[in-house]
Amino acid sequence: MSAHYLKSVLTALLFCFSLFSTAQKNNIALSNNLAENADELKVKMGTQWFGKIWKFRFGDYEVVSSKLGWTTTSSKGSIFNLKTETSSSEKFSFVLANKSQDKAKVNAAKRMKMESLREIEILPSLTIGGDVLKESGNFTAFISINEDTTNTWALLMNVVNVNEGNNTYNAYLTNGERKIFIIPVTSNDGRSIPALGYEFVENGIPLCAMQYYGGGTLGMNKNIIWLRKELDEPMKLILAAAMTALLQINVSASVSGF
Repeated sequence: MSAHYLKSVLTALLFCFSLFSTAQKNNIALSNNLAENADELKVKMGTQWFGKIWKFRFGDYEVVSSKLGWTTTSSKGSIFNLKTETSSSEKFSFVLANKSQDKAKVNAAKRMKMESLREIEILPSLTIGGDVLKESGNFTAFISINEDTTNTWALLMNVVNVNEGNNTYNAYLTNGERKIFIIPVTSNDGRSIPALGYEFVENGIPLCAMQYYGGGTLGMNKNIIWLRKELDEPMKLILAAAMTALLQINVSASVSGF
């Protein structure tokens, strides 16, 4: 075995190790207040069986049962219409339990819509159109603790991406009296593929955060939860359930997220 070959192998191994280390360290940029006052919990995904969501587990929390419905897709647009509209929807539910056996029941639905120009062949091997004009996503999740439907929390998220700009984003968690905003967060180190996640903020105070993509080339399955230490246990369970729902819709999606 030549010295040149050994050097090439060593260089390749060091490069892979560098990529792995970069992906490990490239976490979302938390608010300092949350970073100093939260427990950091690594998420284990377990397995995803047919008709089930991922069996997420972190800290004292674990998905103990779930149901994942079929994804339904439809398209419309006449032969004379240059635009087509494609819609898809998916429903799922799960139960998240803590070590005290308190349980959060979650019923969720995700709906996506895409408007695009119809692709038209004008010459053999030459087509025009096919451009995406607008993408929109709507996600809802209703959360109750120990079957108490008198105190249901709702997670509402709406995202619109338009080809010519004017994108919109609105997301929050509420029980009708309190409103916790869900803010997109990325890593701040200037990488071309940043870490992605959300931070939950109420009255300017960050309560928790989640990372669903670790950034870099090895960012998949680098999911992390941060929970503020002084929160009471029922609120921690509500937040943990909300973040689990967002993990489910994002870890199976592309790097761009929901």
